[in-house]
Amino acid sequence: MNTAQQMLTVDDHNRGFVNMTYIYPVVSRRARGVSVGVNLNPNNACNWHCAYCQVPGLVRGAAPEIDLELLRRELEAFLHELVHGRFMEEHVPPEARVIRDIAFSGNGEPTSSKRFAEVMALVVELRNKVGLAHVPIRVISNGSLIDRLYVQEGLRTLAAAGGEVWFKLDGGRAEDIARINGVDIRPEAHVQRLVQCASLCPTWVQTCMMRWDGELPTDAALEAYLEMLKAAGVERLQGVHLYGVVRPSYQEEAVHLKQMTADELEHIACRIGAWGLTVTVSP
Repeated sequence: MNTAQQMLTVDDHNRGFVNMTYIYPVVSRRARGVSVGVNLNPNNACNWHCAYCQVPGLVRGAAPEIDLELLRRELEAFLHELVHGRFMEEHVPPEARVIRDIAFSGNGEPTSSKRFAEVMALVVELRNKVGLAHVPIRVISNGSLIDRLYVQEGLRTLAAAGGEVWFKLDGGRAEDIARINGVDIRPEAHVQRLVQCASLCPTWVQTCMMRWDGELPTDAALEAYLEMLKAAGVERLQGVHLYGVVRPSYQEEAVHLKQMTADELEHIACRIGAWGLTVTVSP
């Protein structure tokens, strides 16, 4: 256990809190409790480069080879400690002492691990073994690799276990996606990936919005984003998790970013909700 920091907070998602390779706990402001993170990218590699990313030393690439037995030992031991030990009492604020989810997030795109489906099956097994079958499993993904068969297999397993995907969609125009997410993709192609993801597993859209060089998203940018949601088919989606930047980005683009106010995000949420989508807002 890392004793340098005694309490988890929503402002610090330190991956090294429990000195494990693949498993880390955070207090999630969106999940509103303890989220058990599964980090399949301990090499800090991702195929996207989001301007707001909080991973220091982020590099382009994919997940490394996964030591499945080490992951098993770490997750089983940590879940047991959460349920039967004193971790909650000693390291979690009283108002957050509930296990909200097990989340595939970490330091890069989790579906870039070729053992994603195997890891998913293992996480479901260990979650159920320790008596946490009611705790949802979530995959937080940019959705770029949804066409890979092993990703589809993992998402089917996730769906059967009652889990869900949070699918990244931060812009509706190619130039917005390039600026915010650091990738050159066609918005229409990303919509089709979103549709495919939703056909495999319950899917929420996860959207981060911010001021860029002090400016709010333009009406044209917001309209393009809304058209993406419409094109995906609002009836296929669980809803939208809309959130702002809170913790500092470790990317060079951080100088452009500024947090939006709660009212500014709520205004955008109302526009999204007008399509009939459920929207949660985390300023």
